[in-house]
Amino acid sequence: MKVFGTTVISVVFLFLFIDPSTAAIKSIKIQSDNRSVILLGKFGFTHYGNLSISISNLSVSDPVASLYDPSVIGFFLLSDETLIELVFEAQRNPNFCVWDIHLVSYLFTLRDISDPQSSFHKSYSMTFSEEYALFYANCNTRSLVTMDIHTEMYNIDDGATKDYLSAGLTQLPSLYFIFSLMYLSFLGFWISLCFNNQRCVHRVHLLMGVSLTMQTLSLFCAAEDNHYVKVTGTPHGWNVLFWIFQFISSVLLFTLIVLMGAGLPYLKPVLHAREKIVLMIVITFKVLANVASMMMDETGPYNKDWMTWRQVYMWSDTISCSVIILPVGWSIRFLTEPSKTDEKSRRNLTLFVRLFRLVVCYLVFARVGVIALMDITTYKFQWVSSAVEEVACLVLYLVMCYMFRPAEKSEYVVLDNEEAASQDG
Repeated sequence: MKVFGTTVISVVFLFLFIDPSTAAIKSIKIQSDNRSVILLGKFGFTHYGNLSISISNLSVSDPVASLYDPSVIGFFLLSDETLIELVFEAQRNPNFCVWDIHLVSYLFTLRDISDPQSSFHKSYSMTFSEEYALFYANCNTRSLVTMDIHTEMYNIDDGATKDYLSAGLTQLPSLYFIFSLMYLSFLGFWISLCFNNQRCVHRVHLLMGVSLTMQTLSLFCAAEDNHYVKVTGTPHGWNVLFWIFQFISSVLLFTLIVLMGAGLPYLKPVLHAREKIVLMIVITFKVLANVASMMMDETGPYNKDWMTWRQVYMWSDTISCSVIILPVGWSIRFLTEPSKTDEKSRRNLTLFVRLFRLVVCYLVFARVGVIALMDITTYKFQWVSSAVEEVACLVLYLVMCYMFRPAEKSEYVVLDNEEAASQDG
């Protein structure tokens, strides 16, 4: 039975959606699996790259033993240049087998493994500077394959030291560490500002301080995570700390946007019922998006549920990003009519219009712009998209903190009790 073209197309297109491996040493277990194509990983090699694959505990179960062919089950590499050609081939011939064409870089098949009971090891020197995806293919989908796969991908640019980060991500440890220092300095300034203006400090300002702390710790852990992956190939537990702080930081940021957009505590002392509902929706879907993102990163595209988690992430993130601007819009609508005759309302309206534009620009840029940047830049400059994303987030924090800073004379004007009560009504 041949590999169906539609299956090949769907799996090959994962090549476009996943980032290069951030843990270049992987141990993957395939259990009674008959999938036609499995994407095992993606890595950017230099001229001094190396790929190592080890197979152990191999067993194959086929209901028709006489038709079992080990030469159509194996591993291959696919580059950007051959991706489109392979898709076109799959469209022209839906029943083609990847082992019958010459568009990919073949590594080995199960026929090359003389003794399935022993461990099989292969190592390849990458002489071409290119980003490759490592695939496992099974053209005989009757065969249920079980095996343990151990892969190592790295570059040796200085002739001695292994670099387990993809060629386009090797700058990430330094990048995240620099941004963590920026946020740490920002946090110190924010604490000083709150201390010097204690009479004007509200809970939202304290929440901003906590958010900046979590963001600082998240970036520091990201730097350590990538450093250990770069040096040893595995994160040594720093990925767990990163996900904890990243989880808290992202939820707090979206919570702050909702609270500030609702005008708490400047336009009203408490949230309205509908704004509480929005806050619960945003937090719920942001939590779900973070869980899905973590599962995608930790399991990898070879997991059967990877695409499901990706869809969960996309829908959850889209919903939370769409709902988050509602409180800002409601505040703008509330202030529009009074602003025609009241100077305080006019100044507040200008402030919330700016906040609305800021949040929309950030969401569009962070969600669409960064993805577009990743697509147009070569794999050697993939760190640029991470840098731009962090710059956008830092700008969001800076502008929000400036607009709603605790000060006697700031951008916003606190409404008196009568005006606040009128909005509650």
